[in-house]
Amino acid sequence: MSTITAWTRRHRLTVFFGLAFAVSWWAWPFYVAGISPTPFFACGPVVAAIVVIAVADGRAGYRDLFARLTHWRVGWTWWAVAAGVPLAVLAIASVANVTLWGAPAPGLGNLAWAAIGLVAAIRFVDPLDGPFGEEPGWRAYALPRLQEKWSPLRAGTTLGVVVALWHLPLVTSGMLAPFGLVVTFAITLVYVWLVNRTGGSALMALVFHVAQGSISYAALGFGGADADRMAWLTGALWCLIAFGVVTADRAAWRTAPAPAVTGHAHV
Repeated sequence: MSTITAWTRRHRLTVFFGLAFAVSWWAWPFYVAGISPTPFFACGPVVAAIVVIAVADGRAGYRDLFARLTHWRVGWTWWAVAAGVPLAVLAIASVANVTLWGAPAPGLGNLAWAAIGLVAAIRFVDPLDGPFGEEPGWRAYALPRLQEKWSPLRAGTTLGVVVALWHLPLVTSGMLAPFGLVVTFAITLVYVWLVNRTGGSALMALVFHVAQGSISYAALGFGGADADRMAWLTGALWCLIAFGVVTADRAAWRTAPAPAVTGHAHV
């Protein structure tokens, strides 16, 4: 066994997090220098998971990852939660924006539903976009390993801090408001709750992530200050939801279910 392999096996998460940041952040200084068109690549987590598994776990690790990403037998209720809650958040924020601040009402009949469906389908398999770039890493690889040694609450808050910091290049480049880091931390707790309540299904996290961002504010007709307000409204709602799942379902945060821990994925 090589020294690199042995060290990686002893420090899987350290290597994973370091590699996820390195792959995603490498263009950041070049962006600041005006050389790169983007400061950030969302594929860091999925690339890091694939590399670390190759070095430290081999086929068994890939089987575990694949099982989590394809675990679909969770009951129709959880499918509805994964797909419906992000859409409900968007709908509630839109209604508030229109009724309380006078933003133009979205014309749902005028939405390009076919285009939205195509965007959603592509996001399921595009490693350069958030859902497939992140979920195989954060929720299918890192979370089960964090929950091997920590409670879901400690694992979730730790992962929330890491994922929020990972988005930092988007903040410094003006692509994400600083409040977005707080929202990212909060929504990470919602992801952890969803994955654990569905027996370790990272597929539900993937569905949730796709539903969360496939309909843009622009597609709903919000622009300028109205779009900025939508970001604040949806962010506040996610913080409230995170607070709700932590305080109302305390049992979910004490001990992770066996399938949500490394080595016990549904196969």
